[in-house]
Amino acid sequence: MSTLDETRIAALVDRFYDKVRADPAIGPIFNAVVHDWDEHKLLLTSFWCSVALRAASYRGNPMAVHRGQPAIRTEHFVRWLELWRETTLEVLDADDAVQMLDYAERIGRSLRMGMGLPDRLDARPLGIPVVGIRS
Repeated sequence: MSTLDETRIAALVDRFYDKVRADPAIGPIFNAVVHDWDEHKLLLTSFWCSVALRAASYRGNPMAVHRGQPAIRTEHFVRWLELWRETTLEVLDADDAVQMLDYAERIGRSLRMGMGLPDRLDARPLGIPVVGIRS
């Protein structure tokens, strides 16, 4: 039985973004654009509550926000997901952690596709071969 509620999601988001801020790979990208971390955490708690609890409390456009950040590359999504996985397992019970990771993987895949980024580090963008270039 799920124990997910707004308080648990807020704790997850809080711990997760503390890790993101300090991470050498993705921290600089986030720190350059997030000027009020408390506000960002509230926004992302609202986002994850809307995803996991069907709270319908989030108002925003994640695709537009991410498309507006040209520094974001596939390896940043990979690192973000590694930290998310680690943090969900620390904060949530196993079933809830699996569910939140599944949501994050699907959302990340959608964002990468929308940004024209490859799904994997060893893939070309959108998996489309470039004509005339040999690998």
